[in-house]
Amino acid sequence: MRVNRILLSTSLVVVALVLQVSVLARLHLPGAVPDLLLLTVLGLALVYGHVGGALVGFGAGLLADLAPPADHAAGRYALVLCVIGYLAGLAKPENGRLKSATGPMVVVAAAAVGSTLLYAGVGALVGDTAARHVGLPSLLFTAALYDLLLAPFVVPGIMALARRAENDPLADTNSTAKATDISSGWLSSGTGLKIGGQRGGLGALKTKARTRTARVGRIKGVKRL
Repeated sequence: MRVNRILLSTSLVVVALVLQVSVLARLHLPGAVPDLLLLTVLGLALVYGHVGGALVGFGAGLLADLAPPADHAAGRYALVLCVIGYLAGLAKPENGRLKSATGPMVVVAAAAVGSTLLYAGVGALVGDTAARHVGLPSLLFTAALYDLLLAPFVVPGIMALARRAENDPLADTNSTAKATDISSGWLSSGTGLKIGGQRGGLGALKTKARTRTARVGRIKGVKRL
C-alpha cells in the first residue's frame, strides 16, 4: 500500500475505534452494537479494492482485538474484518464512482450479517458460546439495522476522503514539474543540435566558398602567367 493510503487508513481506523469503544459501546442499545469500525473498513475497501480492503480489515481487527476492554482471543476480529474487507473490495466499481447508494447499502447489510455470523462461528470453534445465550437471530437483525442507519453518515465521507487521497495533488505537481524539466531539456538539447547544425552548415559553406575563391585565384593566376 502507498504511504498516503497507510496514513489515511490508520487515522480513520484509530478514530473509529476510539468512538466505537468510548461512545457506541456505552449506549447500551438492545442487541448488537453499531459497528463503526466495520463501516470504516467497508468505505476504504470500496475505494482500495479487495487487496487493500483485506489489509485494512486485518489491521483494524487486530487493533480491536488488542484494545481494552476486549474479552475475546486476539486475532478473532482481525480474521473477520480481513475476510469482510476482501469481499467488500470485490464490489469496488471499475471507474471508482458509484452510480447509486443501493450497492453500498447492500454491501453494508451483507457485511453486518456476514461479520456477525463469522464472528460467532470463530467463537464457536474456540469455545465461546456467548452468541447462543444472547440470541443469534436478534444479533443479526440489530447489527444489520444499526449499521444501515449509521452507514449513510459514515461510508460516503470515508470514500470521499479515500478518493481525495488517491488523487494526491502534491504528487501531480511534482510530476508536472518533472515533465516541464524534461520537456525544457529536450527543447534546449534540440535547439543546441539545430544551432550546432546551423553553425556547422555555415562553417561548411564558408570553407567551400574559400576553397572556390582559392581555386578561382589559382585559375586567374595561371591565366595571368
